[in-house]
Amino acid sequence: MFTTIVAAVIVLGFLILFHELGHFLVAKWCGVGVVKFSIGFGPVVVGKKIGNTEYVLSAIPLGGFVKMVGEDLDEEISPASRSMAFQHQPLWKRFAIVFAGPFANLLFAFVAFSLVFALYGARVPTDAPKVGNVVPEMPAAEAGLKPGDVVKAVDGQPIATWEELSRTIRQSGPKTLTLQVERHGEHLEIAVTPKEKEEKNLFGEVTGKAYLIGIERGFEQLPVSPLGAIAMGAQQTAWWVATIFTSLAKMVQGKIPASEIGGPILIAQAAGEQARLGLEYLLHFMAVISVNLGVLNLLPVPILDGGHLLFFLIEAVRRRPLDTRYREIAQQVGLILLLTLMVFAFYNDIARVLQRWG
Repeated sequence: MFTTIVAAVIVLGFLILFHELGHFLVAKWCGVGVVKFSIGFGPVVVGKKIGNTEYVLSAIPLGGFVKMVGEDLDEEISPASRSMAFQHQPLWKRFAIVFAGPFANLLFAFVAFSLVFALYGARVPTDAPKVGNVVPEMPAAEAGLKPGDVVKAVDGQPIATWEELSRTIRQSGPKTLTLQVERHGEHLEIAVTPKEKEEKNLFGEVTGKAYLIGIERGFEQLPVSPLGAIAMGAQQTAWWVATIFTSLAKMVQGKIPASEIGGPILIAQAAGEQARLGLEYLLHFMAVISVNLGVLNLLPVPILDGGHLLFFLIEAVRRRPLDTRYREIAQQVGLILLLTLMVFAFYNDIARVLQRWG
């Protein structure tokens, strides 16, 4: 439990810090005054004012913000502060400042993915009938199969490849199978009875039913050169961006159930699990969450960065800003939508926890 909490605070806190740092650094570079740089919301836990900026750590680590001079639509700006006010900057500067947050998240993901490949190599699926992950509460786990086990035969029939193992299990139906397994040089026989389960693709869509025992394909770790790691880091980042956009589109179409939406509790649980597996897994997990934050913040929803960018695009087309009243209404609607989504995500998280306890 302690590991889970610490890992969640580190993951969320660091990624929020990186996001807000993107806004902060570009705002400073553009000559915009920054009043407050906050990690978290709510009551201030600790803070310090350096120059004209107050740096604070707040009690609720579920977000953060950079408060700039002249950022609020109805804020009174003195003539002396006009040159450093956000609303009085050229359109390209305002666009760059807002875009910098999501871009920082995507940049972090690229760096983290590249580091994983450079330090640990690439995980390549093996052709051998080697067990990777064992799914909890499935027949394989209950029978005692472990990651790293190599299945040599099923019911006395030799098995040479993963495809052969998968096909044999799927075609067996519900009858009990005897697996001849090699584990650390020791030969074992393990009886396991496949269970009919729904199969889902990467996006959580049900693709059919099959008899499964709950094992995943094993991987081999192959070394990667520094340049190769950078190229693979960029490729992995782009793949996750495309995957998240596809997931969102499928969710809007109703192809992915709303119950798949997760919130901070799910992230905390996953962060704790990845932290226990080691730095490689934690870095990879942080990169994936960072891509999620970057992409979700680019959605054209008022109050998110993407909503502000949409207003700037409208301003570029109209050659003048959108009326303040319309922007305020849009932001209020965006806030309601965001709060509703957060409540729903919390509900799903709590439902998962109760289901697990039950």
